[in-house]
Amino acid sequence: MAVVFGGRSAEHAISCVSAGSVLAALDPERYEVVPVGIARDGRWVLHDGAALAIEGGTLPEVTGGTAVSLVGDPAGRGLAVLEPGQAIGRLTEVDVVFPVLHGAYGEDGTIQGLLEMSGLPYVGSGVFASAASMDKEFTKKLLSAAGIPQGDHVVLRDARGAICPDPDVLDEAARERLGLPVFVKPSRAGSSIGITRVTDWAQFPAAVATAAAVDRKVVVEAAVPGREIECGVLARPGGGQPEASLPAEIRLRPGTEWYDFDAKYLEDAVEFDVPADLTASQTAAVQEISRRAYLAMDCRGLARVDFFLSTDPATGADRWVVNEVNTMPGFTPISMFPRMWAATGVSYPELVDRLVSSAGLDGG
Repeated sequence: MAVVFGGRSAEHAISCVSAGSVLAALDPERYEVVPVGIARDGRWVLHDGAALAIEGGTLPEVTGGTAVSLVGDPAGRGLAVLEPGQAIGRLTEVDVVFPVLHGAYGEDGTIQGLLEMSGLPYVGSGVFASAASMDKEFTKKLLSAAGIPQGDHVVLRDARGAICPDPDVLDEAARERLGLPVFVKPSRAGSSIGITRVTDWAQFPAAVATAAAVDRKVVVEAAVPGREIECGVLARPGGGQPEASLPAEIRLRPGTEWYDFDAKYLEDAVEFDVPADLTASQTAAVQEISRRAYLAMDCRGLARVDFFLSTDPATGADRWVVNEVNTMPGFTPISMFPRMWAATGVSYPELVDRLVSSAGLDGG
């Protein structure tokens, strides 16, 4: 089995940390694991699986290693070592791939398409679900079509309807409707990279430029007041309706404005309630909506669904708003997905085993 990590996205380091946890959980008596790192420039290398953690605030990175290439011919089913002085060296056969990749070129359908062409089973969602879930615009469209509430938002486009990260295309009517604060986001990124919380419209052009540096399509979202709740979804062994975990809540410590990259990975800025302090009916509601979102996006294997829980001012009823669907959520030691499943009764090693076992039937 190949565990692939790193990659060309801005989430390279977090992918490395996730992979370190996955590799540590795999039983060497059951799996012959080949760690494969993808460097920031796109080179694939054999990796020793070591030093895949955040140490003293320093983020891990894939650098050197023996160069390898995925064999495109399905008959090859594996990795070819690129020996110096010759095109292709020895072949390492691979039965299944666990692409522990976050962001562009990994979570967006690109590597899924490559693995499909190579005839290799893999963990996680297929090409369409990966691409659609990575793109915040199309996530919102598909979930809205399924009757799942979305927050107010605008995708920046010019007068011809083309995607355009120009802040001037957000007119005064849209600004009035969205209100402040707003969150300006790259449409196709994760880990809060490139996101700015805007509290004054004077900050807006710089926020758009920050997001556009990550992805040329920019989404502007109205802030949704309320609690931040997450729920994991996992394919059921043998098929059938997916299972939903106990939900968790993210609570910001005083002085932390929002759940940005530093708050997630580098600072002691948040508290996690696993499971969340919800009523039985609230827990059932978030689990049901999570399963619906998973199916609406055509996900496979696993997903993490992120929510805002607020109160409808007119009725006083709970209002669940889905913020994102993550087809390859973080697997770091502090990541919510494995922690929610542990609280539900599925340990980290069992979780990884289930994902690998489902790859042939549910992952590709």
